[in-house]
Amino acid sequence: MTTLPNKPLAIGFVLLHRFTLFPFAAFVDCLRLAADEGDRSRQLRCHWHFMTSGGQAALSSCGATISPCEAFRDPGEFDYIVVIGGVQEEQDATDSAALAYLRQAAKVNVPLIGVCTGVFALIQAGLMTGRRCCISWYHHRDMHHRFPGAEPVADRLFIDDGDRITCAGGAAAADLAGYLVEKHLGKAWAMKSLNIMLLDEARKGAHPQPQPVVFGKVDDRLVRRAIAVLEQHLGEIISMDELAGRVGTSRRNLERRFSDVLGVGPQKFARDLRLRYGAWLLHYTGKSITEIGERCGFADTAHFSRHFRTAFNMTPSEMRKRAGSPGNDQVDPFFLHIDGRLAV
Repeated sequence: MTTLPNKPLAIGFVLLHRFTLFPFAAFVDCLRLAADEGDRSRQLRCHWHFMTSGGQAALSSCGATISPCEAFRDPGEFDYIVVIGGVQEEQDATDSAALAYLRQAAKVNVPLIGVCTGVFALIQAGLMTGRRCCISWYHHRDMHHRFPGAEPVADRLFIDDGDRITCAGGAAAADLAGYLVEKHLGKAWAMKSLNIMLLDEARKGAHPQPQPVVFGKVDDRLVRRAIAVLEQHLGEIISMDELAGRVGTSRRNLERRFSDVLGVGPQKFARDLRLRYGAWLLHYTGKSITEIGERCGFADTAHFSRHFRTAFNMTPSEMRKRAGSPGNDQVDPFFLHIDGRLAV
């Protein structure tokens, strides 16, 4: 006979207009698989409800709809209320009913979870003052410009601040759901869900977000494979002999192919990637310049700063200062040039 917890984990989902489907599906499917034995989907250990401001079907950003949805229920019924945000357009009307509901939930001390741009709704509702807001690196600039008083964090998957939890979205929603299942139901049920979802285990909230691809399309398969290895080891210095061995060629052939395809050798290209990664960290994290230099594989801050200035014609501190000023897209790391070459 199935042993059930004394109190099932109860989750209310607030689905905003054009919400992102993937993080929603990852989150709720983790709950579904933890709720019952096997894959029978009975809401035994977990309960969940999908809600919109008027009880209407919820339209996702990809055009799929979730139905049926309910009008907002008493927030006191839930252990958590998860708000899933989505596409952000200036002309989109603010869902004032949803914001009022989130304030009502906060007043009765129900923990609120902002997933993807769902954290924007928490900010608009006035519920994130003085708190860090975990956001995808992709939406970091949007948050910075729309809510200059917010404290965006884009170097981790989620932040558990007790009564406020914020999550970068995407696959990190499964990690967060697994974290909550383990907290309330036990590790075995979290692992059961994640394993069925073909995930090894839940990553911790502090696990770094995957960084954006830092170089564009390359047709040469060997060079492309070498770049992939370098992108996966941005915090390390890989010798050219090791890199050549990893991709199954000689050092001499690797150097020749890089020179033919990219106009630079693999060693300089690798250093440029690490410098671009440093520029990204300056823009999207609050890490110190010393930490960033170390994370990018440079021996010391002076070494990092010297190469950084040569590459970008400004020091790391100058870039950070300019990046924090409005209207400075020319120093966005996605548009930076290194030695006169567009680095994306």
